Amino acid sequence: MNKNTWKPYLFGILFTEAVGGLAGLLTREATEIYNSTIVKPALSPPAIVFPIVWAILYALMGIGAARVWMAPLSPARTRSLRLFLLQLAFNFFWSILFFNFQAFGLAFFWLAVLWILILRMILSFYEVDRLAAWLQLPYLLWVLFAAYLNFGVWKLN
Repeated sequence: MNKNTWKPYLFGILFTEAVGGLAGLLTREATEIYNSTIVKPALSPPAIVFPIVWAILYALMGIGAARVWMAPLSPARTRSLRLFLLQLAFNFFWSILFFNFQAFGLAFFWLAVLWILILRMILSFYEVDRLAAWLQLPYLLWVLFAAYLNFGVWKLN
């Protein structure tokens, strides 16, 4: 690794972790209320699991985005980075819809759009850097599981 190769990785990871951290900060009180008052579906993991999983997923997102960023300039690279930012924004606002507003139905449909955006991002990443695309697969699967949980919360509450 040359002396400057690590900088895009560091920026990518810090940027995505900061977005996730800000969402967590803005939903902290609402998350505590949610954890103590909302009926949750079967298979709901303990609350401690979520920040751990999300920290890992944000790091993988950041690494993938950095790999795409370092690829040669192309329309596919530009499209990939735009999709990355768009899905990250959708990810950020889902937390606010779900926890702060407890708009569980809207949040479920928002999450469905997020899942589609992640899938499109993965396919776009694949054109630019295959490893970057593969690194997003756990994120896609976790959001599918989150959709199950979101739907369950919507129906139970």
